[in-house]
Amino acid sequence: MVAALVILAAIVAVGALCLLYELWCRRRGVAGPAVAPEPPGECCGQHEVCERDSLLAAVSEQIEYFDDEELDAYAGRASDAYTERETEIFRDILLSLLPDDVAPWARSLQLRGIELPAPVREELLLIVGENRTENA
Repeated sequence: MVAALVILAAIVAVGALCLLYELWCRRRGVAGPAVAPEPPGECCGQHEVCERDSLLAAVSEQIEYFDDEELDAYAGRASDAYTERETEIFRDILLSLLPDDVAPWARSLQLRGIELPAPVREELLLIVGENRTENA
């Protein structure tokens, strides 16, 4: 009976330590233990963009802004409902980003409910594809 209580106490202690470590990682912005998402049946090879659901599950739900707060006004708008001037606003922001910030920016827009204009989305896919080729 005593052995069972010792084992139970050890399991509870390990669980508490794991929870504390995860909370510490979140507070510090450090990536905790990574869990690889399952790839979907059909894969286009652009994981950073097309597997949004998996990426959103793997990334915290905290929204990161890229000096683009003005884009929040476009939340809920369809990708084909932008004027040429509004499309240029998105394009200017995209082209001002560092290559490593393009995919996080796309995730940020998704979390904020902002759809990219269709032409800018195509450019984003090209940039991400080039980045993946360069980093491979």
